Amino acid sequence: MSAEMLILVLLVITALGFDFTNGFHDTGNAMATSIATGALKPKVAVGLSAILNLVGAFLSVQVAATITKDVLKIQQTKGPNAGDLISGLDGQKALVIIFAGLIGGILWNLFTWLFGLPSSSSHALFGGLIGSGIAAIGTSGVNWDGIVNKVVLPALLAPVIAIAVAALGTWLVYRITSAIAESKKESGFRAGQIATASLVSLAHGTGDAQKTMGVIALALIATGHLSAGSVSEGLPIWIVFSCALAIALGTYIGGWRVIRTLGKGLVEIKAPQGMAAEASSAAIILTSSAAGMALSTTHVATGSILGSGVGKPGASVRWGVAGRMVVAWVTTLPLAGLVGAATYGIANVIGGAAGAIVIFVILAVLSGFMYWRAQQQKVDSSNVNAEWDETSNSVIPAEVADDKIPAGAGSR
Repeated sequence: MSAEMLILVLLVITALGFDFTNGFHDTGNAMATSIATGALKPKVAVGLSAILNLVGAFLSVQVAATITKDVLKIQQTKGPNAGDLISGLDGQKALVIIFAGLIGGILWNLFTWLFGLPSSSSHALFGGLIGSGIAAIGTSGVNWDGIVNKVVLPALLAPVIAIAVAALGTWLVYRITSAIAESKKESGFRAGQIATASLVSLAHGTGDAQKTMGVIALALIATGHLSAGSVSEGLPIWIVFSCALAIALGTYIGGWRVIRTLGKGLVEIKAPQGMAAEASSAAIILTSSAAGMALSTTHVATGSILGSGVGKPGASVRWGVAGRMVVAWVTTLPLAGLVGAATYGIANVIGGAAGAIVIFVILAVLSGFMYWRAQQQKVDSSNVNAEWDETSNSVIPAEVADDKIPAGAGSR
């Protein structure tokens, strides 16, 4: 096996690993409010979400096409040499750029998951690719127009739009149903939540699985295994199926820490709010996917949940938790970019297949450490709905944190 082919194989494995982390990191976007209100049991919710993510991944390739051309400039787009790699770039170097970018995305996903922060998997991926691209080619290797129009502007506008739409929807729901008994209102809207949460899961599969499809397609284009012009018409079935399966498996695992933050940490949510939030999220995500915008479902879902708190009379929002999320959002692109750049630097210094193997091992070790660390204070389906600790605002349930206090150390 040639060095280029070995790097391509490792890259595809890593891309599917990113897709897996995207699935469990983003499960809460669809199902957190349904779990919090009791509309769905936790394991039923993640199972349903996994199936719908699987189905959604087969519905479109518009976002995948965006990834191949609107993030990095690794190929000529015009003239007689359209489709060829840019001057000074060969297939192997292009693969290492993409590989390092994926590692930046995965490590940021795992880091934010460890702290229960619903940051954007999409922006982690883009940040990693931008960082590795700049380290390898310089700023000219980044499609800044595509980044601004398809990533940055939607990132700024999506949460604001989601907050406004969900706030208005929640206010209307409570206004229209003001004469209905609270118990009947809750039971009725729980049924509605199942439908709207399912739609968000379908929309997530439609948008987010394609991002990994686009990365794999970009690698295949760089090595001459795929034509750039063919992506908008469809992708090889093995790419679509493997990415759909990876994101569905990740979703089924359930990112319980992020689910807990979204379901319990932002707002003490009721079923009418949950339905309004999920309906708003689904409408915005599906619209953006149809337009080929690589929108962050996390930003949309979090904005919708915040909006449901703003729109309900008398509801309270934990703005301290929201503030931590905003910090994670703002730092995702640059910090994932730094990891991507550093990873590329390591691979480039070592060179060839050996460099790719080393950064793959680094990814495995750091991922394993963060998983082990999470198991020390585990959040899962059994405690995801435990009461939120207002004092610490920590994603770790109080009873789990207390179990870790050494005997004789006193109580909190």
